Amino acid sequence: MARADMLLVEDDAALAELLIYNFQREDFSVRHTPDGEEALLLAQESTPDIVLLDWMVESLSGIEVCRRLRRAPETANVPIIMLTARGEEEDRVRGLETGADDYVTKPFSPRELVARVGAVLRRVRPALAGETLSYADIEMDTVGHKVKRGGDVVPLGPTEFRLLKHFLEHPGWVFSRERLLDSVWGRDSEIEPRTVDVHIRRLRKAINQGDRADIIRTVRSAGYALDTDATA
Repeated sequence: MARADMLLVEDDAALAELLIYNFQREDFSVRHTPDGEEALLLAQESTPDIVLLDWMVESLSGIEVCRRLRRAPETANVPIIMLTARGEEEDRVRGLETGADDYVTKPFSPRELVARVGAVLRRVRPALAGETLSYADIEMDTVGHKVKRGGDVVPLGPTEFRLLKHFLEHPGWVFSRERLLDSVWGRDSEIEPRTVDVHIRRLRKAINQGDRADIIRTVRSAGYALDTDATA
């Protein structure tokens, strides 16, 4: 599995230490906070691949953290697994209705939780489960740095390759120029946001050769997305 960034929101220090150990051993990058307010700030600073969220944490309840993560465009589609000692059906339903993707009741086996997290990531972020990324008729070999569309090789420059890789890892997600700069060029990049437009045009020209359908959607005042409905 490719390295995934986890945000762990858990105020039980011993349990948090155990989870950090187990997930880092599985090559996860783990950011941890016991505080709900800080969790929202961390998620805003850098969008995680998955959130492991305890029901009862400091300053804000896990339910409220989940609700706010779902409202924010940057984290609306990030998978959230809730951890709780509350096992009643009504509580589980409430957690799922708030936007959680899965629900794990304490006590639990760390191995089982790692497996559940892996299952959720494979379902919602298949790009993290292997070395080949694909969407529609586009395939990317991330190890060999090769891209094909409809079976034909598509030559891409390094920046366009990284840009397409980011889109393939988040199909359907809309990214602003600023978010793309952070994710593809790096947070400390001094490149102007308009430079993103230039590389989007180059990427479009490369993958749309031969009158193929344009699958990069421009969303006015919002940004760009990899979307088969781009030409609709």
